Amino acid sequence: MSDLQLYTEIASLPDNLKQEVSDFVEFLKSKSQKKHDVKERQFGYAKGFFKVSPDFDEPLDDFKDYM
Repeated sequence: MSDLQLYTEIASLPDNLKQEVSDFVEFLKSKSQKKHDVKERQFGYAKGFFKVSPDFDEPLDDFKDYM
């Protein structure tokens, strides 16, 4: 659909629906802008958030039959 066709369709709408179209256009603009505002990840942001037990690399008792 060309811009002219779209404009013609919008122009033929009643005023209350034109306002809805305008609101939707603003919503689409804000949605598009939010995608571009991605923050760069910080290294070490979750430091101290997770704890690894000292025996993390030890074999599990549940798998003794398979070893």
